[in-house]
Amino acid sequence: MEVEVCIPADDPVRLISQFVEEMDLTALYGTYDRMPSEKYASPEIMLKIMLYAYHERRDISSRTIEKNCRRDINYMYLLEGRQVPDHSAIARFRSEHFAKCADLFLSQMAQILLELEQITTTEVFIDGTKIEASAKKYTFVWKKSVTKHQARLLQKTALLVGEIIHRYELKPLWQKKVKKHHVSNVLKKLKLKAKETDLEFVSGRGCRKEQLQKDIEDLEAALAKIKEYEGKLHKCGKRNSYSKTDPDATFMHMKDDHMLNGQLKPAYNIQHAVNSGFIVAAGVFPNPTDVMTLKPFMEQMESSLRFKFDSIVADAGYESEENLVYLRDKEIEAYIKPSNYEQLGTKKFAREIGRKENMQYDKDGDYYICHNGKKIVKTGVKTRKTSSGYLREETHYECKSCSGCPYSGKCLAGKNWKRPLETRHKKLTVSRLFEELREEEYRLINSEEGKMLRMNRSIQAEGGFADIKGDSGFTRFLCRGTDNVFAEYVLYAMAHNLGWLHSRIQNDKLDLHLYELKEEEKNAA
Repeated sequence: MEVEVCIPADDPVRLISQFVEEMDLTALYGTYDRMPSEKYASPEIMLKIMLYAYHERRDISSRTIEKNCRRDINYMYLLEGRQVPDHSAIARFRSEHFAKCADLFLSQMAQILLELEQITTTEVFIDGTKIEASAKKYTFVWKKSVTKHQARLLQKTALLVGEIIHRYELKPLWQKKVKKHHVSNVLKKLKLKAKETDLEFVSGRGCRKEQLQKDIEDLEAALAKIKEYEGKLHKCGKRNSYSKTDPDATFMHMKDDHMLNGQLKPAYNIQHAVNSGFIVAAGVFPNPTDVMTLKPFMEQMESSLRFKFDSIVADAGYESEENLVYLRDKEIEAYIKPSNYEQLGTKKFAREIGRKENMQYDKDGDYYICHNGKKIVKTGVKTRKTSSGYLREETHYECKSCSGCPYSGKCLAGKNWKRPLETRHKKLTVSRLFEELREEEYRLINSEEGKMLRMNRSIQAEGGFADIKGDSGFTRFLCRGTDNVFAEYVLYAMAHNLGWLHSRIQNDKLDLHLYELKEEEKNAA
């Protein structure tokens, strides 16, 4: 049967096959210790099959792909008469071979698209989303809970070690805390004592254990528990939680809450960078917020891509002083919407007289003037270290004459509400560097170019997630572990790029990189 004759000339399967043939697959072939024989599918054919399976937006399980290879004429075309791979071979290719070089293939695809003039190096749109991990929902391990139980165990173990030292007249421990190596040393001494006295260890009903055997077993149990807690804290790292069935997954708040009570689910924070509708880079991160992902994601892009973007466009979730300073040092223009951009200009925001944005600032005297005309003067400058290790210089201001102020009820509303109103003073904490960077942000996003880029960010960056999650129905990973999860998302990203390229060819939109603002949209922005 002539399979190729039955496939239309403009079918996307032809584009996928041709694109893969133009790629350098040396890294993929390097993951094989022994090449499959000619009757089996080669690594190149396996990559074609996987990309087409993810492009079809159906069930992409290995068993479904195997069934499609036997029934679908497009899969037969890609197989080129080779034997149909079974589901285990497909799963091994995804996790053991493609996962080792997934980042190289995505960056290579971006380089080819740049050479074809389908993407540019002027701007890049960055966005993130959370996708549920392939882990059970109630397998959580909380760092705070482990730390609490560990402290109780160490306290209990310290009492046990003290009793044993007193009972056997061992050398006392002069340290303030009993640690794992102390328990190990005492346990070694007890085992040596048991060997010297020819102690017979017994177990079972009707057997009476000696006190020495009981002490040895208690220390062994305590030592095993200490190691267990240390292993859990090591798996957590800087995270607050992880899943027992997928230790790389972190419990996060998801939009699709099946219990409608804000329940946490094991998930991954997926970041991707888009230009001209094509996903040029992707990353998998364990932290639930986007603000901590921008810097490592940009470093990952810098190491994988051969080119550099002039500007970055992102939403308010990425705004922080550390990120803005990092982009400024890299000489990259940051079109990042300030976190208070939507609040400014609203009546509710204007009524909050305690905010520094609603106060007058005297730059020469370096003080603020509150709603009652009082001065909030500078009291000092301190350097604070953030959770990421960034040193932030903060200027502190305080008003000493707040007693009897008619506006103190509204102005002093905040975290010190338990204290009596007459004993409180207005305090402000301001980062002058952050204020200067934020002014530059407002200037960029309110320009004509900034308005156009903000609109394109919502179309292109969020549109990529809409295509992968919405149209493909991809809401949960099939694989476990960061590397396998990243490889699975890269397959979706590459399939999205090939589908978008095919659509641009068919609709004659190869020169489209940015959508222009309409007149009514310019006025609204």
